[in-house]
Amino acid sequence: MRPTSTKTDPTLTRKGSVRAGQTVKALLRLRQLILDGELKPGERVPELTLVEHTGVSRTPIRTALLQLADEGLLEPSTSGGFVVRAFDEVEVFDAIDVRGTLEGAAARRAAERRPSHAELTTLRDCVGAMDAIVQRRKMSVEHFSDYVRLNEQYHRLLVELAHSPVLTRSIDRILSMPFASPSAFVLAQAELPQAHQIFVIGQDQHRAILDAIAAGESARAESLTREHSNLAKRNLQSVAGREAQVHAVVGGNLIKLRSPDEGTAAGRTGSGKSKKA
Repeated sequence: MRPTSTKTDPTLTRKGSVRAGQTVKALLRLRQLILDGELKPGERVPELTLVEHTGVSRTPIRTALLQLADEGLLEPSTSGGFVVRAFDEVEVFDAIDVRGTLEGAAARRAAERRPSHAELTTLRDCVGAMDAIVQRRKMSVEHFSDYVRLNEQYHRLLVELAHSPVLTRSIDRILSMPFASPSAFVLAQAELPQAHQIFVIGQDQHRAILDAIAAGESARAESLTREHSNLAKRNLQSVAGREAQVHAVVGGNLIKLRSPDEGTAAGRTGSGKSKKA
């Protein structure tokens, strides 16, 4: 009887690595086609065209399609295969709410840990750099871009302070829908009259969250962080009737805008408030 070898066949290892690399290539390219609007909501995703477009075989393409369906960017077609998914404003509000809840939990965990002054240095530096931008009465395109970069960094550092891989994975998953990200609608709101006021409010919240974490005030840190996510919903409401601005957002082409005669139903849903009889 031939003894069983415990060594890994290098040929199989190389094949597995190549296949994984092809899947990642297909996944990135397909996601980019969707987010850039080259594949539109409701449009069937053509496997053969993607094989030609990406230069990878059908198996990695199918794996990438399943991954994007799991992320929520695609949905099964009744005739087979997948179609690009469209999102209404209520679904976008829900995605932002989920992110706010998860980030709130991360802030609470971070405050419970009572991070040292050294651990908070990078986050403090990030807030300081954002202060310098927000204090300007006039912000150029470069300033807005810098703010977006720093805002993304702030939220990433906040989650890292929780030291929770489970929360990190959960937040990464919701961020696979780019319009749920903290900075999704920042550039879209740049031309609005109240843009600077929203920046000031957001920055005040950034500093308050930092102070709550530093003080170990876990409940306050969580509450402030969840409230902070409402700014993203406010930004969406501000630009909801401006198709060009919404579609300038990464993944904004996937959002089905309400028509003017639909009123503010989505806004009321996003606010979480119900009418009293």
